Amino acid sequence: MGFIWSIIIGGILGWLASLIVGRDIPGGVIGNIIAGFIGAWLGSVLLGKWGPVIGGFHIIPALIGAIVLIVIVSAILKSMRGRNRD
Repeated sequence: MGFIWSIIIGGILGWLASLIVGRDIPGGVIGNIIAGFIGAWLGSVLLGKWGPVIGGFHIIPALIGAIVLIVIVSAILKSMRGRNRD
């Protein structure tokens, strides 16, 4: 049950990060889950492990990490789309 809970929290974190940034991550729900998991890892590397923990995620660093990830991925995708038009 812990794994399913982690998937749900990861998806919610990815979804919240995309709402805050105003850009969607490619892949829909699966993309949100991946962004939540990678964002949690990135947030803990950049900010450490602090704040409330839900489903094994330190929520505040995970959310900030997911936001950073979405900004980076959307910038890369935007530059790739710009190159394909030339």
